[in-house]
Amino acid sequence: MKSLSSKLLYVMLLILVATQWPGSEAQSCRPSGQIRGKKPPPGQCNTGNDSDCCKEGKMYPVYKCSPTVSGNTKATLTINSFEKRKDGGGPSECDNQYHSDDVPIVALSTGWFNHRSRCHRNITINGNGRSVMAMVVDECDSTMGCDDDHDYQPPCANNIVDASRAVWVEKAMPFACHCLTI
Repeated sequence: MKSLSSKLLYVMLLILVATQWPGSEAQSCRPSGQIRGKKPPPGQCNTGNDSDCCKEGKMYPVYKCSPTVSGNTKATLTINSFEKRKDGGGPSECDNQYHSDDVPIVALSTGWFNHRSRCHRNITINGNGRSVMAMVVDECDSTMGCDDDHDYQPPCANNIVDASRAVWVEKAMPFACHCLTI
């Protein structure tokens, strides 16, 4: 009996160490599948802000999760338009509206968006020596893409903060960069 309780204690300790080990956070969110890219119909993929269009036959990873949020969670800041007929696609998920790019707003990867639980909440974006507050209004879909609903763009990675022009202006970032690790 003592041997069994010792083994159980050892297994529990091993699980605790494995889940708290540095780097386990990144490993806990793996792709949940893939989708095959489709060639967009002519004129159907808006490449504004250096947006990518899906490539016929290319496999794109999809995610249902995002890395765990902490005070120093790493993310990739990208630029996106939230205005009608721009590169952001359809209206925002939180309120089914389009928004001005002159307001500091963001779309979050599917896992961080968390079934709309972060809608209209502010997040703090740190990087480039500055902090900016921005309101969450949309999802950067990590589970789907390469279709009309997603402007024939690939699914987002699991660590994207897709920001309006106003966020980039407040961070004093050049638009030519289009991508920043934050």
